[in-house]
Amino acid sequence: MSDQQPAVVRMWTGVVRTADAGDYARYVETTGMTAYRATPGNLGAWLLTRDLGDGRTEVTTVSRWRSLDDITAFAGPDAEKAVFYPDDNRWLIERDERVRHYRQVGGA
Repeated sequence: MSDQQPAVVRMWTGVVRTADAGDYARYVETTGMTAYRATPGNLGAWLLTRDLGDGRTEVTTVSRWRSLDDITAFAGPDAEKAVFYPDDNRWLIERDERVRHYRQVGGA
């Protein structure tokens, strides 16, 4: 893997009203993304949005981790259970209750 160490990638997806997408993105940056980045073993975190064209916007968080143990330190003993914050119910109209983990096998 060139200059990057092997990693575990964690992904979660939810959906908000397009009119709320900017506000929700700012909220996620101050809650989940900040928590990801502050957890030892986190190698980076990104927030992605995609306008679905029907008044809904998909929001995906992607984070890179050194190991599943580091993810468990963030998420708790059930590392595949999504972590939610108090105001998520205000914004989310759809949500994955489970996250997906991938082993990174290549990269630039």
